[in-house]
Amino acid sequence: MCGIVGYIGWRDAAPLIVEGLKRLEYRGYDSFGVATENGDIRVVKRNGRISDNHLDLSALSGTIGIGHTRWATHGVPNEQNAHPHTDCSGSIAVVHNGIIENYALLRRKLTEKGHHFRSETDTEVIAHLIEEYYTGDLLAAVTETVRHLEGSYAILALAKNDPRIVAARRSSPLVLGIGDGEMLCASDITPLLDHTERAVYLEDGDIAALTPARIDVYHDGMPVERQVDHITWSVDDAKKGGFPHYMLKEIYEQPQAFYNTIKGLEGDSRLAMVRVAPELTVAACGTSYHAALIFRYLAEDYGKKRVNVELASEFKYYAPPIRELVIAVSQSGETADTLAAIDQAKAHNCPALAITNILGSSITRKADWTLFMCAGPEISVAATKSFTAQLAVFMAMVNAMCDREFDDVLAHANCSIERVLSCTLGKAVALISEAQEMFYVGRGVFYPVALEGALKMKEISYIHAEGYAAGELKHGPFALLSPETPVVAICVPGRTYGVMLSNVKEMKARGAPIIGIGIEGDTEVEQVVDVFIPVPDDHQMVQVLTVSVVLQLLAYHTACALNRDIDKPRNLAKSVTVE
Repeated sequence: MCGIVGYIGWRDAAPLIVEGLKRLEYRGYDSFGVATENGDIRVVKRNGRISDNHLDLSALSGTIGIGHTRWATHGVPNEQNAHPHTDCSGSIAVVHNGIIENYALLRRKLTEKGHHFRSETDTEVIAHLIEEYYTGDLLAAVTETVRHLEGSYAILALAKNDPRIVAARRSSPLVLGIGDGEMLCASDITPLLDHTERAVYLEDGDIAALTPARIDVYHDGMPVERQVDHITWSVDDAKKGGFPHYMLKEIYEQPQAFYNTIKGLEGDSRLAMVRVAPELTVAACGTSYHAALIFRYLAEDYGKKRVNVELASEFKYYAPPIRELVIAVSQSGETADTLAAIDQAKAHNCPALAITNILGSSITRKADWTLFMCAGPEISVAATKSFTAQLAVFMAMVNAMCDREFDDVLAHANCSIERVLSCTLGKAVALISEAQEMFYVGRGVFYPVALEGALKMKEISYIHAEGYAAGELKHGPFALLSPETPVVAICVPGRTYGVMLSNVKEMKARGAPIIGIGIEGDTEVEQVVDVFIPVPDDHQMVQVLTVSVVLQLLAYHTACALNRDIDKPRNLAKSVTVE
């Protein structure tokens, strides 16, 4: 949630910050703003998306600045609530990602002391607290301020006539970029790619003071050294590359993402931990949760391994029986609920293994071990290639459980993914785009595939799509079937094929138009359904991948037909860093 960028160096700060914020717009896009310091603090803020606005930077001179693109939590999206926020005198400016849980109490106390608030946000209390403790040393004032904050934050602060940016972090991502005579800070590495290959990831509780020449990091009031990491992503990795949307580009990158992830895990000793653990618990949210459900089916079927899958957002609020190894899955490595699940695992003395796409993210520091997805940067809010890369990690785990029985299957799966990228979906899109609601159904391992397909459709097309285990439709949802309610049915060979085909016929008998996904040449399914989408006749693991990609493309092309904002769906943000 929310993107922040800071710059201090020898160049004009404002243009560089604006370009960085555009890279982070997937994190928040309902308002934005920039502040610079050049003998005084100047702020420009706007409602709406930074990519849709021409920001007049003439008032923003100086080589020190901070900026923010907002995903609203406290207060409606408007110019007044946009960041940066300032203190009463306008001498201190702050941008913030996260949620200050005790802001109401702090605001009341500060108001009683005479502070005047201009916004509805929780962030503004930070600016006034810094003002309360500021005696000419911004670092000292921020250090004292964060002692009074409860919740999560990544903070950048400026003060009039102070030649530094001060950064602070707790449970919200913040990375620092080291350039030549300049320093940058951002919510993730994408704004840094044009300027440096050296990055420092702040840890929870860190406070850093940045000048053009150095970064000084403190923890519990003491100076500490943080590792400098080499950024391996390129600028081109984070650009559209000629595609109309990031989502379509990232869908087309899935064969390579799967292949790279599988190859990157070859010989990885950490896979052995999954093999020897008698029982596994996986905690994840959203798309990652669906990937974990697929893992459960595959691990229990092929590996004969007991796997519990829990929603990370519920994990800390009840007490599931946690034994053995806990696996936490987060594309960004910053998902607040998933990080909290690791804390819960440690409270039960269980080791934690993280699966993530981001080197140096919070989850890599909390977990005991990490397995990396080699997906590269994913910009579109709707997850596609990260889902496929997560499945690659999970399938490598299942392969390890089965003495590498599926080496050849996984080594060539990318070729089948490549084939379905050219599937024809025009008839299916025409049928769905007229609907207000629809169902996705599957059985066995294709039930969570149906859940993910429905999630993609509702995320970017705004059609109310629900995923069900096909047998559950008779237990209530049948009442909703009609000629206006399309059903996407996954009907591929396997133990559930016969009963799934019967389910399709039952739904058809209720008048629902059926879009069937089956293997190439399956005339029995093709004759029953209204629209048939073939996938290659492959091993079940590969069919999980190919069907998932078809469902991503179906959602994408439907959203295009409805003229939706595909990369930035309403009300959503890429990385959910608040509970």
